Amino acid sequence: MKQSNNTVLITGGGSGIGLALAKKFMENNNTVIITGRNLSKLQVVQKDFPKIHIFQSDVTDDADVRMLADDIQEKFGDIDILINNAGIMNLVDTGNESNDLQKQMEEIEINYNSPIRVLHYFLPQLKESKNAVLVNVSSGLAYVPFSQAPVYSGTKSALHFWTLGIRPQLKPHNIKVVELLPPVVDTPLAQGADIAEDDNLKPMPPEKLAAIFWKDFINGKEEITPGISKQLKLLSRLAPKFIFKQLNKKPIPNRK
Repeated sequence: MKQSNNTVLITGGGSGIGLALAKKFMENNNTVIITGRNLSKLQVVQKDFPKIHIFQSDVTDDADVRMLADDIQEKFGDIDILINNAGIMNLVDTGNESNDLQKQMEEIEINYNSPIRVLHYFLPQLKESKNAVLVNVSSGLAYVPFSQAPVYSGTKSALHFWTLGIRPQLKPHNIKVVELLPPVVDTPLAQGADIAEDDNLKPMPPEKLAAIFWKDFINGKEEITPGISKQLKLLSRLAPKFIFKQLNKKPIPNRK
């Protein structure tokens, strides 16, 4: 795997896992572009890391993503690495009829539909690269669902199987497909979902995650399972009922 002199696009790169990956790629002499909906957050990152490039863009908006692809091609030429990282997690009690349905639909749109959309519009650029890589950031919860976040777990499982499905389709185009399946990481996403202190889901520092990713990435690994994700993968096959019960001792989230 080529380690440097790539042009890398990371969605949801303004914080958490996306920013940690951005730093790792910059440390290794790559041109890094991050996107997000919150321009002020991106500008703060750029102030701290002047070499990073920022574009405000909403991955759920077709016109935004098309414009992003055009703008990036005009300014940088073709990208080499696309990292689908943008995502949200909501805790949901499905048995509560007062749930916000729209929030659940938005979670599906961001976590699952948007990676498909972003790849669609950047596929022509990846096809032009001699070192093309697509990285989909899913979750260890793709192997074993976390009942407090059923929509999130479902979207990450769907993203996992989509990734498996497209890998042989993109191989003839010389596009390598990598999946990063993080455990719970100490990020605004986990903190916002109020699970960062959950005993069953001990959070990993994003810098540690990025270091594990980088080691496996440069060694050509296609499925990267840091921390507890490796155990979730194994036990989902060997003892699926056991690991599900262990992970879901408290299936219903606290009402706020």
